[in-house]
Parts: sequence; C-alpha cells; structure tokens
Amino acid sequence: MHSAAISGLTFRDATDADVDALVVLIESAYRGDASRAGWTTEADILEGQRTDPEGVLAVIKSADSRLLTVERDGLVVACCQLEHRGDHAYFGMFAVSPTLQGEGLGKIVIAEAERQARAAWGISEMHMTVISVREDLIAWYERRGYRRTGQMSPFPYGDERFGIPQRADLQFELLVKKLG
Repeated sequence: MHSAAISGLTFRDATDADVDALVVLIESAYRGDASRAGWTTEADILEGQRTDPEGVLAVIKSADSRLLTVERDGLVVACCQLEHRGDHAYFGMFAVSPTLQGEGLGKIVIAEAERQARAAWGISEMHMTVISVREDLIAWYERRGYRRTGQMSPFPYGDERFGIPQRADLQFELLVKKLG
C-alpha cells in the first residue's frame, strides 16, 4: 500500500455541484480506454455509458441514499452510493480513479462506507450486486468479507442507461457482508 497515494482524504456527502465531476470519475473507472488504466474496467463487456448526470443527481437527492464522495487535494478521487433499505444498506456506484487503483484507496473507501452505514442507520448487513462474470472484482470483495449468494438478477438489456452489453450472459449476483 502506498500511503502517499491515500493520505489526506476527505469524506463527505455529494452535492449538486459534484454531479459533473462524479460522472467523469464513474465513467473513467468503468468505460472506455481511460478505464483500462485501472483494473475495474468493464470496457470489454459493456460499451456506452455507466451513468449519467440524472442518475447521479437522483442518488444525491434520494431521501434514503447518500453518495459518499472522497477528495484528495480538492479533487474527487472516489465515490460510492449508500442506500438504506430497512435492515441492510446497499453499496453501489463505487468508483476509484483508475490512476489510483491498486494502491489501497478502495479498501479504505469501502471500510469507511461500512462504518458510516452502521453509524447512520444501525444496520448489520451490507448488500451489493456485481456483474457475475467479473470474477476478479468479486474475488476482491470476497477478500473484504463479502460472500456470494448465488442469487442472480437480470442485466437490463435494452436499457442503454446501463451500457451496451458486448455479450449475452450478463447478470448481477447479490453479495452480502455481515457488519460487526
């Protein structure tokens, strides 16, 4: 872990003023050639957009949701969505700047997200969905204590707001972690 790359972080809730920077961050982490600088790219399985300003703003405005924004030196370097869903929280829209991936920032962000969800909502479990063919990403989450459930949900084929699939076998798997 490169402590210089992850020092001086500020965690805060996103505001309307962050929408454009967050869309750029999320797109850069998952889509297109820029995403290939990191290891979380979906460029080989999905083209098109990962999100849009309306989608990001909807998360910011939702009463049950927070878009945790991570800054270093005044720049947005990571984010994640936390949504209160009764007895658990949902973790999504997770993005780390591709040029900072592999340096431990993601581990810090997910740990802080879990801490904040427990503190804010008193929940004891975090849920997320991951595209089931993303074995490397699922393995990363398993190392953080998440477990595969085998519970699948369909990928929204035909809804280009979520991207343009490059293969026919995409689906989401529910991952769950008990929070201590």
